Amino acid sequence: MDGKCKGIVQYFNREGGYGFIIPCGQRDPVYVRREEIEAERKVLSEGQQVSFTIELSLGRFEARNVQL
Repeated sequence: MDGKCKGIVQYFNREGGYGFIIPCGQRDPVYVRREEIEAERKVLSEGQQVSFTIELSLGRFEARNVQL
């Protein structure tokens, strides 16, 4: 998958700094790390809409360059 896409935050563990985003039109969530959030506050909220790129990393899809 290439290019920017949109999705909804399914879950985000603020203490652990990781979570999952469901891309629009998809069922399977992608993993996201705090370091990939391009905002001053490196946290996401469940139900929040975000845009991001998807990259295959270590056998799973991960969200990169996450923007609020």
